[in-house]
Amino acid sequence: MRHSQKSKGGEDEENGLAKLLSSLFIFVFGFLIGLSVYSNFNFNQYHVPKPSSIVPKPIHFVSNCNRDTSTLEDFIKPEKLLHGMKDKELFWRASVVPKMDEFPFERVPKVAFMFLTKGPLHLGPIWEKFFKGHEDLFSIYVHAPPGYRLNVSEDSVFYGRQIPSGEVSWGSITLLDAEKRLLANALLDFQNERFVLISESCIPVFNFQMVYNYLMNSGHSFVDSFDENTPQGRGRYSRHMFPDIRLYQWRKGSQWFEASRKLAVSVVGETRYYEIFKKFCLPSCYPDEHYIPTYVNMFFGEVNANRSVTWVDWSRGGPHPATYGGSDITAGFIRAIRDNGTFCMYNSNPTSVCFLFARKFAPSALQPLLNLSSTVMEF
Repeated sequence: MRHSQKSKGGEDEENGLAKLLSSLFIFVFGFLIGLSVYSNFNFNQYHVPKPSSIVPKPIHFVSNCNRDTSTLEDFIKPEKLLHGMKDKELFWRASVVPKMDEFPFERVPKVAFMFLTKGPLHLGPIWEKFFKGHEDLFSIYVHAPPGYRLNVSEDSVFYGRQIPSGEVSWGSITLLDAEKRLLANALLDFQNERFVLISESCIPVFNFQMVYNYLMNSGHSFVDSFDENTPQGRGRYSRHMFPDIRLYQWRKGSQWFEASRKLAVSVVGETRYYEIFKKFCLPSCYPDEHYIPTYVNMFFGEVNANRSVTWVDWSRGGPHPATYGGSDITAGFIRAIRDNGTFCMYNSNPTSVCFLFARKFAPSALQPLLNLSSTVMEF
């Protein structure tokens, strides 16, 4: 019994010694860690590198004080027509439509006159007279062959109005590309409300105010679109267009159209039917005579007058209309175009005024036209 008590006491002494040694070890270890931290702190605090040995990173400050910034005016009314956008980029940009009905600026609706030319504007002076005094109500856009530059003075309404162009060949999809290019550039100006396609052989047969009021007050666009059951009409339809375009929807019409802004945006932004025409409307199918007339018939029939406002004479037959030169120009001839007895409708009412423009006129017609402009055409 006594031996057992002694053994237990010895174990207690050994356990106590172990605990003491363990506590002493923890204390020493903690002291050493603290000393290390303290030493590093003092070193960093009192041993700072000299300023000459510091290589600071350069700090760049950007100032906006002298930087040009875009304004709303730059967005809604581009002053310079030259740009670096490709067609797909341009068409996308032009088809962007604001969701708000009201404009945050004073908007004066304008007519965009889009000249699709092969070169010089021989009849330019007659248009100069037509536009004079109405600078706030129109815009001009000229699509000429690549590399060609209009030879006009700086005070001409045509100066600086050429758009980036592309090659155009008669009867091909490139004509349609040029039309869409003109529409797209004109759409960049949010004040343009009506869009007229003009050739270098076109002339106005009424004064500007008459033309402006006629177009602005119209509830319809003026796209020639009709069903013609002939080899030159339905005969140009390709069965490969089915079912996207069906034969009963197929239309033919004059290339020279006039469109509202809503229609212009839709034509520029449309790709599905354009690709169908590009693939299947091949000679002797002419995209410029069928694409817009067919597209309008399918989707904008109710807001289209189904006629052109540009007069042309096909009475002589052949693939091209009659061309008129200086000897053909008389007061009676111009008056006959202005009121030729053709029945047409304007805002669902009959009218004798069906044509605002006429083609085709040769360069020799310029002087006789200028002589008649003030008395017959009234500008």
